Amino acid sequence: MTTQFSALFPGLDNPLILKRYPDSSDANLQAWDAADEHLLKHLDESGMLPRRWLVINDSFGALTCALRARHGDTPIDFAADGRTAHLGALENLQSNSLCQQEIHFHDCSQLQSLGNDAAILMKLPKNLNFFADTLSQLSQTLRAGQQVLIGAKAKHINQSLLTLIGKNLGEANASLAWKKTRVIVVTADGKPRPLSKPNRWPVPELGLILENHSNVFAANKLDIGARLMLDNLPVGDFSQVIDLGCGNGVLGLQTARLYPNANVHFVDESAMAVASAMANWALNKLNPDLGKFHWDDCLSHLDAGISADLVLCNPPFHQGEAITDHIAWQMFNDAKRSLKPGGLLHIVGNRHLGYHVKLKRLFGNCKTIASNGKFVILQSVA
Repeated sequence: MTTQFSALFPGLDNPLILKRYPDSSDANLQAWDAADEHLLKHLDESGMLPRRWLVINDSFGALTCALRARHGDTPIDFAADGRTAHLGALENLQSNSLCQQEIHFHDCSQLQSLGNDAAILMKLPKNLNFFADTLSQLSQTLRAGQQVLIGAKAKHINQSLLTLIGKNLGEANASLAWKKTRVIVVTADGKPRPLSKPNRWPVPELGLILENHSNVFAANKLDIGARLMLDNLPVGDFSQVIDLGCGNGVLGLQTARLYPNANVHFVDESAMAVASAMANWALNKLNPDLGKFHWDDCLSHLDAGISADLVLCNPPFHQGEAITDHIAWQMFNDAKRSLKPGGLLHIVGNRHLGYHVKLKRLFGNCKTIASNGKFVILQSVA
């Protein structure tokens, strides 16, 4: 795995040593990509020296670390929805002995209050609804003529994307390609757009109403894996339940209705997912004293006093655009640590991922609860 990041950027006399968060032994994964390098190259060529930076979707702090190394104490606002992005940036700043003063960390729900008179760098997210939400928030505060620089793989940039940017912020033009990436230069037109509203939709078969913020998976329907999980929730006298990787919280919501006296902990690395789960708990009129909400990297910072009877998990098999199983492995390890003896880890996953092998290795047991052509429900006992 390459960790030295020089970024062709003047001022970096010594390469930065950057790692993904959490650190992975996968040699194919690194903490930056060519789009990060292209953005920094563009800055070098433009000679920009702003009074403030706003950096959005900087996955592990590569841009933030480079700007701090190059521009000293110029204030930086760092905005990302993912908790791992925040923790990764902090760890890389610390490991490279870069000063954290005047670096301010935000999730992506309050961008409408940031960016005025700042130079704005952004990485293009996979979720275009989230991207449109980001742009509409920026439109509230950016003055006419202010620019936003967006780094992305060239293959992801097309006319429909440029049209979306124009609709939500201002005129957009893409640079020439470099290392299969482009920099989109957006010129704000100074016209505020309507802010995105959470998407609200019913689940009649469960008697639930769900609300999703823009960066939450499954925006207006239950995915197949979640449906299989909901049809096969375990039976027991559970008092502490963790919905790990909760998304909009549908698994935890249904669990709360099945076990009305249980404390249900909703945990996700996406701030928008946690906000959606919190809104859905209130929207479905569940006991306000029993719903607990945690923005975390798996269960890394969960109170050690929480000992769960049941952990529900629908683990992702990607981190950004990288296909990886290390997040699932971390979830399983964290779940084992958080379960009381005899507690259950109850997961759903794609059949081809072979999670049963990991679970047997970790717990010493694993049984199949249900399956269909694509997904399987597995359960292990702590």
